[in-house]
Amino acid sequence: MQSQRLELMMDIAEKELSGLTSIHNELSSTLGEKLMDTIDLIEKIDGNVVLSGIGKSGMIANKIAATLTSTGTSSFFLHGTEASHGDLGLLKENDILFLISNSGETIELRNIVLFAKKNNIKIISITANKDSHISQQSDISIVLPNFVEACPHDLAPTTSTTMQLALGDIIAITLMTEKGISKDDFKSLHPSGKIGARLSSVQDVMHTGDAIPLANQDTIISEALVIMTKKRLGCIGLTDSDGNLAGIITDGDLRRCLSGNILGRESRDIMTTNPITISNQMIVSSAISLMNNKKITSLFVLEDGKPRGIVHLHDLINISAL
Repeated sequence: MQSQRLELMMDIAEKELSGLTSIHNELSSTLGEKLMDTIDLIEKIDGNVVLSGIGKSGMIANKIAATLTSTGTSSFFLHGTEASHGDLGLLKENDILFLISNSGETIELRNIVLFAKKNNIKIISITANKDSHISQQSDISIVLPNFVEACPHDLAPTTSTTMQLALGDIIAITLMTEKGISKDDFKSLHPSGKIGARLSSVQDVMHTGDAIPLANQDTIISEALVIMTKKRLGCIGLTDSDGNLAGIITDGDLRRCLSGNILGRESRDIMTTNPITISNQMIVSSAISLMNNKKITSLFVLEDGKPRGIVHLHDLINISAL
């Protein structure tokens, strides 16, 4: 029973993968030309890319609209049924109508097509039938390469919707790249949530001021230990007479050096010199990666050699997991 189930799951995955492989293989031919025409047309307009569809294709259209908007191309989803009940007014002359329909014969989309034609609104479509009504009425008709639905009856939209989604991603990410959308731009489009947090710079999340565990390198270790315990970040930064970071002591350093007379020595005697530090412009995801690679839990943030903040791995992980 388990082996049969596994065989079925592998067959489903193989069919979905074959659809994506077909797209990849045909990008160098007509499919690639249609996608480039689509991107060129979208780059020229002043309005929105308005996605529409019904059923499963409508859900894919909604997702593509969200991806376009989040990557710098103004877009929204227009429900195929609601359009005929007053929402057609949302579609403007300087917009592009982008229809998703597997059959290309979706009855509910015909009124939208008619409205677009009457108002000289360009139409792009993704269908599986080049001879369908929607394909024939489109200014740019993107046709899915041959595929077999992952459904054993070749009926439920599965492989086809995966392919539709992949084509939408290709269009959105190509537009994003050609527009030169940077990480800062992307962050501005995602000010909240996990993506925005991971693209925040450490200056937005670092501990500053009195929260930074700092002492002069001449401070005796017993006093440094009190500061470390109070600040609760697992380390302390030691500064020289000019206020520059000279070294750090971590909890691990103390455990390794602990002995009967260590507490009366100066911090400089056991501190780690030239510690790994970062600038306040490093993004959160990069700081997390650096900490993981170096197996450290805290990083001091320097400006002209002087500590201006500190970030702790647990804080960064908690923020990026929001």
